[in-house]
Amino acid sequence: MSKAQSLRELLVGGEELTIVCHNNPDPDCLASAIALGRIAAAADIDERRILYSGTVSHQQNRAFVNLLEVDLRPFDADAVRNRPEGSLLAFVDHSVPGENNEVPEGVPVDVVIDHHPAEDIEARFVDHREAVGATATILTEYVLELDVTLDATLATALLFAIRRETLGFLRGVTRAEYSAAGELHDHADRDLLRRLSTPSVSGVTVDAIADSIENRSVRGSVLISHVGRTSERDAIPQAADYLATLEGVQTAVVFGIVEDAIQISARSTDSRLHAGETLRRAFGDVGSAGGHREMAGGEIPLGIFADQATEETDLVSIVERVVTNRLVDELHLDDRTGAREEDQVEE
Repeated sequence: MSKAQSLRELLVGGEELTIVCHNNPDPDCLASAIALGRIAAAADIDERRILYSGTVSHQQNRAFVNLLEVDLRPFDADAVRNRPEGSLLAFVDHSVPGENNEVPEGVPVDVVIDHHPAEDIEARFVDHREAVGATATILTEYVLELDVTLDATLATALLFAIRRETLGFLRGVTRAEYSAAGELHDHADRDLLRRLSTPSVSGVTVDAIADSIENRSVRGSVLISHVGRTSERDAIPQAADYLATLEGVQTAVVFGIVEDAIQISARSTDSRLHAGETLRRAFGDVGSAGGHREMAGGEIPLGIFADQATEETDLVSIVERVVTNRLVDELHLDDRTGAREEDQVEE
């Protein structure tokens, strides 16, 4: 029995389905949730809901939710923990309770579909493919195999998600993404794709990117910068994306304070470095961090710095110093030359 058939068999026995997105969901997560909801509907599950935590602040994510009319509901821990018999719980684009989601640890999960690195995944149904470039690719395979109606909304959502997750088929892409995109192409709304790809950018995001440019420090092929405090969490990965294009830069790490946490985003094209593992080793003891070889993120509760600062300027300065020092140590950067220590040759 194929994965798609196994999933359908599990869904047929359910009465309702709760799909939990990871914190601050992106198009890959959202499109995958939409697709799983359609598969559940085809399996005669009438009661379906998509829950999320955090914010939808990136302009493309906001456009995705608004233009595709995604019915998102705020996360409710009690409803997830105390769901009735026959109610199924699904994760898409993440896999472990308490890791990049608000689901309490120990809550049983029925369905996990994900492509991010993870360990100790427990669920009745698991399709975990780290080699695949997007979770939406996996859901596209299911939709096609199970003959779920592929209308313009679903096709557009999945195709945009695959394109966005792989940065236009340039990052982490596999043959599976091209195959899925080929199947989706004729069904997608091209005008809607263009509108999703070119949303307006907020002034807050522009200001954050400008701050990251001004605050950048380049050490060899590594760039480290911060945006100070910002109200838009997704401005930080956008700043990392932009600074990673700077000539000579192979690894860019940008961080900033958003509400009560420090958000960190990393991008790397250095084949010797795994961005996710780098952030995990640098900050795993004080927060959560991880991701792919080329793209990663992390979050540190701001409370650990609260007693060290008397003013906002002090707080930003302390955060900048501590986070930068941890990155310098983990990346083995030499303060004198800015080069990675393993790149230096003894005279």
